[in-house]
Amino acid sequence: MKNAVRLLLGVVTSIGGFIEAGSISTSAQAGALYGFRLLWAIVLAATCVAFLVEMAGRLAAVSHHTLAAAVRERFGVTFHVGPIVAELLLDVLVLTAEIGGVCTALQLLTGRPLRLWVLPAAFLVWVLLWVGNFDAIENSVALLGLVTLCFVVAACRLHPSWSDVARGFVPSVADHHATRYAFLAVSICGATISPYLLNFYSSGAVEEKWTEKDCTMNRVVAFFGMGFGAVVSMGVLVTAAMVLQPRGIAADAFSQMALVLTPAFGKWGFYLFAASLGIGCLGAALEVALNMAYLLGQSLGWSWGENLKPKDGTRFSLVFTLAIGLAAGLVLLGLDPLRLTLFSMALTVLILPVLVLPFLVLMNDEHYVGRHTNGWLGNVVVGLIVVGGFLMALVAIPLQILGGS
Repeated sequence: MKNAVRLLLGVVTSIGGFIEAGSISTSAQAGALYGFRLLWAIVLAATCVAFLVEMAGRLAAVSHHTLAAAVRERFGVTFHVGPIVAELLLDVLVLTAEIGGVCTALQLLTGRPLRLWVLPAAFLVWVLLWVGNFDAIENSVALLGLVTLCFVVAACRLHPSWSDVARGFVPSVADHHATRYAFLAVSICGATISPYLLNFYSSGAVEEKWTEKDCTMNRVVAFFGMGFGAVVSMGVLVTAAMVLQPRGIAADAFSQMALVLTPAFGKWGFYLFAASLGIGCLGAALEVALNMAYLLGQSLGWSWGENLKPKDGTRFSLVFTLAIGLAAGLVLLGLDPLRLTLFSMALTVLILPVLVLPFLVLMNDEHYVGRHTNGWLGNVVVGLIVVGGFLMALVAIPLQILGGS
C-alpha cells in the first residue's frame, strides 16, 4: 500500500508540475494559429522528456549522484563550468518568466497592475522555500496544480472533431506563416524538455534517498506522469483551437488566452484559467529557484538540500534568495512575461545538446549505473534528442527573429 501511494503521489506530482507559463503559452498559441496541427510536437517533446527524466531518476537511485554532481565528477570541473553557467543564466530567465506569470494571474483576478504583485509573489516563493521541506513543496503545489485538468475537461465539453484532432498527431507542413509554425514547434520542445527539470528530479531522488528498489517506481512516475502532463498540454491546444482560432484571436497575450475556458465553464472559466496559470507558474518558480541552489551547491561542494534547515545550509539558501530577488527585479523593470517565456523556450534548445550529451555517457557507464545502463532504445532516443537538439539550436534564434513576434 505504501508503495502504491508513493507511485500515485509521484504521478500526481508530475501532472501538477507539467503545466506552467511555457507550456500554456506555446500550446495556446499553437492552437490559436494552427488548430490541431501541432499536437505531434507535444507528443514528441513529452516522449523525449519522459525518457530523460526516467534516466535522471535511475542515475540518482543507483549511484546516489545528482546529474550535476555526476557530470562534475565524471568530466571534471573545467568541462562542467560552461554547461552550468549556461543553465544558470537560462534559469534566471525562466524564473523571471514564472514569477511574471504568477503576477499576471493575480492581475487577471484582481484587475490591479502587474507590478503591484511582483514583491508579494516573490516573497511567497521565498517563504515557501525558506520554511518548507522538499516533500511539502513538491506535493502541496503539485496537488493544487491538478486544477489544470480543467483544460482536458473543457476540450471534451467543446466536442471537437476527433478525426481532425487525430490528424494533428501526424507531422505536417504549415500552409501559412511557416516560420511561426516552426518557431512554435521548437518552443513547445523547449517548454517541455526543460534542462532544470533533469537535475531537479535527480536532486529530489537523492533527497528522498531512492535506491535501486525504486527504479520501477521511477519508471512509472516518469512515463505516466509526463504522459498525463502532456494530455493537459494537449487540452490547452485543443481548447485554443476550438475557441480562439475561429475568432481570429492569436493568443499574443495571457489576457487573450484567458478566454479559452469560458465557452465550457462560463464565467468560472476565466477564474480557472487564472488559477491554472498562477499555480502552475508558482510551482515552476519554486522548482527553478531550488534548482539554481542545487546546481551551485552540488558544483561547489556546499551542503545542499531543501530538507536542510536554512542555518545548516546558509550558502544554499542564499542562492535561491538572490535568484528570486534578481528575477523579481527584472519583472519590475518591465520585461514582458509572455515574450520572455517564448524567448527562453527557444534559448533552451541552444544548450540542450551540451547538457544531454554527457548524460548519455553517464547512462552507459557501469561505474554510475551498474547493471542499469541504457538499453538500445534509450540510447537511440537520447541520441536523437542530441542530434535534434543540435539541429534546433541552428535554427532557434533565426526562428525567434523571423517567426517569434
